[in-house]
Amino acid sequence: MAVKQDGNWRSFRHRNYRILFPANAASNIGTWAQRVAQDWLILQLTNNSGTYLGLVTAVQFAPVLFFSLQGGALADRVNKRKLLMATNFIGALSSLGLGLLVLAGHVQVWHVFFFALTLGISSAVDAPIRQSFTSEIVGHSDIANAVSLNSANFNAGRLVGPALSGFLIARFDTGPSFLINATTYLFVIVALFRMRESDFFIQEKKVTQGTVREGLEYALARPDLYVVMLVVFFVATFGLNMQIFNALMATKEFGKGPASYGLLGTYVAIGSLTGALISARLERFRRTIFVIKGGVAFSLAITLLSIAPTYTWYSLWLPLCGLSALTMLITANSLIQINSDPAIRGRVSGIYLLIFMGGTPFGSPLIGWLVEVIGVRQTIALCGLISLGACLTIWALFHNKVKLPKDISVEGVLPAAYDDQR
Repeated sequence: MAVKQDGNWRSFRHRNYRILFPANAASNIGTWAQRVAQDWLILQLTNNSGTYLGLVTAVQFAPVLFFSLQGGALADRVNKRKLLMATNFIGALSSLGLGLLVLAGHVQVWHVFFFALTLGISSAVDAPIRQSFTSEIVGHSDIANAVSLNSANFNAGRLVGPALSGFLIARFDTGPSFLINATTYLFVIVALFRMRESDFFIQEKKVTQGTVREGLEYALARPDLYVVMLVVFFVATFGLNMQIFNALMATKEFGKGPASYGLLGTYVAIGSLTGALISARLERFRRTIFVIKGGVAFSLAITLLSIAPTYTWYSLWLPLCGLSALTMLITANSLIQINSDPAIRGRVSGIYLLIFMGGTPFGSPLIGWLVEVIGVRQTIALCGLISLGACLTIWALFHNKVKLPKDISVEGVLPAAYDDQR
């Protein structure tokens, strides 16, 4: 099948991308199946405690604070494919270990926290490497398209994984979901092994300082980049907690079981997948101001989610939340990838991921505690309003300061650091 050079699926012209895409699809299903199973397992072990649910989420994302910047620096220096093999292998071992403990009937709360931490460390190193690896697979001209297709892939997994996990939990408990995820990591390792190095798009990089500090200085000198990061921080910390919101609404508000809880993730994914596919055609809207407006739209959607009177109405509103979130996030990710100098892209990606996920270790326990104090609906409404207020403030302060500079090179953005080399 011929792939149009300017079509929505143009990244599939590249052999390495065609190999990795289906492997990632399987892995994404496994990832979302495990997320649902992990949340349900911790609720089982703690008598539906929102506090423990928030804490285990925090533990899984806390490594981002310590390892994402280093992962970004590694992405600019070393062989990305080999590193991704290693991180996927560690992820497989973590999922396998937790799954075997569940099946053996010996799982305890601390086991869930331990494996969540292990998986979090692996993911924190993996994410910036994986993001910057995309440009080596498809080339600079197809990065934006590949980012959209990767997001569609991720959310297709989100469409299938939660429903699959909910069914398996209802029939066999949580153990099989963890084993499925462990298996899907192996698909990615095999795909990475089968790639042809001769097909990689390796750009000759300028010699830079190669430090994390240089990446931070570069991002802070670019309002079009750091404003994107600011919006994403508030949206991710307070609004993008759908797994926690869904788990607690399903159990505490609607009195539903694991199958119904799993379906809520699928409803989110319907909107997310739609947003990802639409984003592949919205290249002319890839500007920082669009990210800000998207953050406002998503925050409003989350605020209104809190007043859904029944499980049915809650389910019907979730696709809109997913649609608004993914349209904004894909634009944000594309801007970070495309508008960063390739010589420093890995470090900028690491900073972006630190901002994106770094608020979760603080936001998740806070959300869990608030649920116990003021209730589920009130907590969701408060999170939505905080995110909305932040996005509106950023809009007011920066809407005239986020144009793309003419020169995005490291030496153009940070001229003082390179004056001696000229």
